[in-house]
Amino acid sequence: METTTTRRKVLLEYNMENVTHYLDFANHHQDATIGQIKELCQKVVEYGFHAAFVNPCYVKLAREELGPIGVVGTAVSFPLGQDTKDTKIASCVEAVQDGADELDLCMNVGLFKSGKEDEVLVEMKEIVSRVKELSSKAIVKFIIETELLTTEQIKKASELVVESGADFVKTNSGMGKRGPTVDEVELINKVVGGRAKIKVAGGIDTYEKAIALIRAGADRIGTSHAIEIISGNDNEIEPG
Repeated sequence: METTTTRRKVLLEYNMENVTHYLDFANHHQDATIGQIKELCQKVVEYGFHAAFVNPCYVKLAREELGPIGVVGTAVSFPLGQDTKDTKIASCVEAVQDGADELDLCMNVGLFKSGKEDEVLVEMKEIVSRVKELSSKAIVKFIIETELLTTEQIKKASELVVESGADFVKTNSGMGKRGPTVDEVELINKVVGGRAKIKVAGGIDTYEKAIALIRAGADRIGTSHAIEIISGNDNEIEPG
């Protein structure tokens, strides 16, 4: 049976220039305007990026712009993750009802680092369960914010995401001091072992950075620099 690793290797060897389908083109800025969101959606269609990621208030707009076929994503409890469980669930429900296909939720890192792992897992499981009740096709990702965690905490947080039934471990919100490292992605990839996919975000603005993270195990890249990334794909890079 062809494994995820085999498929990724084939992709990198024969379609090195095509990273567009890995990219979630995002605008989560506080001052994002209606016009900017419409332009974002237009660029997603024009370039063939995987999805348009917008703030919750713009989910309906993005759905209208992309139509029924396009993929709309949003961020919940972003970027702190310290809303209450019920608030997170209510936000997820509203987002799915507004047309979101994918939800990137910030894990409560403070609670996790306080030793309340069981409480964090209960929250995650309830969120996943409620979202999947609304739409079995909806994708749930939990952001663990690797820059705030030790190596052992990254391992444990990744295990919790898998145990929750979520679809992706997401490394970072992109709003911190740094994004993911190749070593962190490789570590998460070993921990999840194909039981969940991996999304990366934060400071990924070149083709070289994107390819390095894909090689390390990333299945998806969240970025506000999607166009800059694919504009750098003219340089031939030897497959790893």
